[in-house]
Amino acid sequence: MSATYFYHLTHEPLESALPKIIVKARAAGWRVVVRGTSDERLDWLDKQLWTQTADGFLPHGRSGGKFDADQPVLLTNSSETPNDAACLIAIDRAAISADDVAKFERICLMFNGNNGDALDDARTQWKTLSDQGFEAQYWSQESGNWAKKADNSKTA
Repeated sequence: MSATYFYHLTHEPLESALPKIIVKARAAGWRVVVRGTSDERLDWLDKQLWTQTADGFLPHGRSGGKFDADQPVLLTNSSETPNDAACLIAIDRAAISADDVAKFERICLMFNGNNGDALDDARTQWKTLSDQGFEAQYWSQESGNWAKKADNSKTA
């Protein structure tokens, strides 16, 4: 069973923060699936990921191709994970289920702190997962750095 990390974006936009989280997940040896809610937004993010890292290159692909299973990072709006990802990153209010928590080693939910609906959805997801007994951590950007602000685990 995995822990879900809630990342509250307040100092930088998703297209800047997401590559950093992906790089950390890849450094842990995990394949990653980024789950969104809109093809247009994922297409835009696809282009951003080619240019937003320090190296200017973050290997990834959009779902729906014949090489989905080979992608180290796959962008999708589906709950399927053909690349056998160990890390799920949910963006743009994409839902996380109890099945997801059981399936992935790590789940990251990134949400825009300046969007009231996104904030409400993140709070609902936190409460739902916590009520179901799943571990969750809340991370906030302070002065541009991530700081853990809450942890619902019994050992924390």
